[in-house]
Amino acid sequence: MARMYNRKRPKNLRHTLAAFLGYLRRHWLLLTLVAVLAAASALANLLGTYMIKPVVNEVAVARSLDGLARGVILTAAIYGVGVLSTLGYTQVMVRTAQRILYDIRRDLYGHLQCLPLGFFDRQRKGDLMSLFTNDVDTISDALNNSFASLFQSFVQMVGTLLLLFLLNWRLSLIVVLGYAAMFLYIRYSSKRSKFHFDRQQSCLGDLDGYVEEMVAGQKVVKVFRHEAENLAGFAKRNEALRQSGTAAQSFAATMIPAVVSISYLNYAVIAVLGGIMVIHGISDVGSLASYLVLVRQSAMPINQFTQQGNFLLAALAGAERVFSAMEEQPETDTGTVELVRTQQGPDGAAPPSGSGTWAWRDSAQADTHLVPLRGDVRFSDVTFGYDPGRTILHGNSLYARPGQKIAFVGSTGAGKTTITHLINRFYEVTGGAITYDGFDVRQIRKDDLRRSLGIVLQDTHLFTGTVADNIRFGKLDATPEEIRAAAVIANADSFIQRLPQGYDTMLTGDGANLSQGQRQLLAIARAAVADPPVLILDEATSSIDTRTEALIAQGMDHLMEGRTVFVIAHRLSTVRNADVILVLEEGRIIERGNHDTLLAQKGRYYQLYHGMCELS
Repeated sequence: MARMYNRKRPKNLRHTLAAFLGYLRRHWLLLTLVAVLAAASALANLLGTYMIKPVVNEVAVARSLDGLARGVILTAAIYGVGVLSTLGYTQVMVRTAQRILYDIRRDLYGHLQCLPLGFFDRQRKGDLMSLFTNDVDTISDALNNSFASLFQSFVQMVGTLLLLFLLNWRLSLIVVLGYAAMFLYIRYSSKRSKFHFDRQQSCLGDLDGYVEEMVAGQKVVKVFRHEAENLAGFAKRNEALRQSGTAAQSFAATMIPAVVSISYLNYAVIAVLGGIMVIHGISDVGSLASYLVLVRQSAMPINQFTQQGNFLLAALAGAERVFSAMEEQPETDTGTVELVRTQQGPDGAAPPSGSGTWAWRDSAQADTHLVPLRGDVRFSDVTFGYDPGRTILHGNSLYARPGQKIAFVGSTGAGKTTITHLINRFYEVTGGAITYDGFDVRQIRKDDLRRSLGIVLQDTHLFTGTVADNIRFGKLDATPEEIRAAAVIANADSFIQRLPQGYDTMLTGDGANLSQGQRQLLAIARAAVADPPVLILDEATSSIDTRTEALIAQGMDHLMEGRTVFVIAHRLSTVRNADVILVLEEGRIIERGNHDTLLAQKGRYYQLYHGMCELS
């Protein structure tokens, strides 16, 4: 399966930073306040250290207790301002970081909702979940721990250097050499760390995706006794994560010891030379005391800068994955035909059965001519393939008049489900055209097109919520009466009434507390409440036993009455009453007709019906 996030390093670091800064600019006022408070905290620390010079000189030279007291009080006040500034910027930064993360998660989820199904076909759920968890968490760490600290460390580094030159410019030349050695090593180590941090994030996403997939398929794992192989697969991915994590942290961990070692050597040289200068009267003792403390502290902002740089390296690796997903091409929709509600039929008569009071209107046209929503669907020489160079459907043509029941039968992979996917524009045709009530489906806005369709898929998906909420998913403004009427049509009302809280029973874990057949009945009720003019039933009764199928047949007939219905079924008994049965093989319609006509032809359908060959 194609993977989207398997590259070892960002393709465009500048682009990732620009996207990240775009989110920071949305909260520039709060971030400016954080920067001001962080700068105040850094300056307070520098000024407090500088105050050692006048305090020591008052004691060692002037021997004035009053001067000492004034110096101590002023120093305490400076540090007090620093403490308050630190408290202020940490609290503001926490709130600002959460707002930025809220924006990122909102935009990411909103963009994923707009992506075509082809994108999700290429991804594992664990990879997408990793974007919201691991990758956003690394961005959170960087914002909470790095933004203000980086700014504060930068101010301290620059301020320390200025004070050092102010106190003794000769000794400061040696300090500059030490700074240069520190930054050269940091630059080398950062490049290596960035490579391994990015690889670590990729391995983590791979591991998350594997765990998600295996946990979701535990029943299959246990049935086929695949536990040992799964553990081996997990161990392989876990080992890759361990190696990449070790490499990333090893390079990152060398930064601080290297910087500290260089600063210790710097300090020793400065102490010796500074002492010689005081002895020869070139410098005073207060300046040397203050200078030595500043030199000793000079490594601290550099250490912090490199430490926060590690957070940023991990954050950039995660941020690029997030922004890459957000830059995926969204589902395009250039349609101009929309679905509008009318008080009566477009021709002045009563609305057609199954369409309620809905009609099509082309907003690109100057007139306001309305076309009845009837459910007339036609395929004209349609060709399609999910991947370039691999065609699934080959020049198929068919038509479904309003109210007709069209059935598709054929082997697995013949293209039955693909045809229904093209009707609702989950995918776009690569050749030919599909018309709906005379409009090319590409002219119809996707939301309006899908609003007019009701679909019951073979793989039923239920959401966390009540039974009523899951049925209401087909029509968000459905009343309790409409929900129950839909359940009655699907023959789901009786078992719902027997649930502990009836329609208010909570469903979790994709409806794990219901049988597969009951879940499918709820999916049918969800389609029924939408009251669409076109129904697509993709193996809608595949998980329902023959007795239950017979019980809902009458309700299904009522549901399908007056509507265009496309049915995909392996049970040929469910399609005997179809107006037209289309037999597909390898993406081509090889037979068409009703049940009796196809039996009389004694072709593929005849063989399938009499068990002479298998559907699968």
